[in-house]
Amino acid sequence: MSYEQDLSFVRASDLIEIYQGPEVFLRTFARADRNVGLLYAAHFAQSEICNGGFQQFFSNSTGVLSPEAISGMEAVNMPQTAALLQQAATLLGTPYPRERSQRQGKLKLVDPKVLNTINNKFIALISSENGGFESAAQAFLTAH
Repeated sequence: MSYEQDLSFVRASDLIEIYQGPEVFLRTFARADRNVGLLYAAHFAQSEICNGGFQQFFSNSTGVLSPEAISGMEAVNMPQTAALLQQAATLLGTPYPRERSQRQGKLKLVDPKVLNTINNKFIALISSENGGFESAAQAFLTAH
């Protein structure tokens, strides 16, 4: 069984709301088991980034969970991948803009070449660091 089919992951998916803005996300994230919530955030981030790059991740509603995704990558023992996610998020400013419209506005100011360089490094690492994300996520969930 994959980590995505694990009952605790499925429950977190049902509980955590990413489409109604930062306040709702933070409230629902706080209700989830911390470890499963971090895995959920890392999963969503890598899914979006692998599908359409950081541009897609930050432009979509899922970008709200970037800080938790960074912690999630660290939790599954993928520190280099977490560092790349942090590097990309920092391009949008500090503090990180959780509001989607703010992220979209700041994203327009980011040099696409810089973001593409980080994208390429992320794609290479997500499948290799700590055995790749799927393996690392499964090991993490099994241990917690």
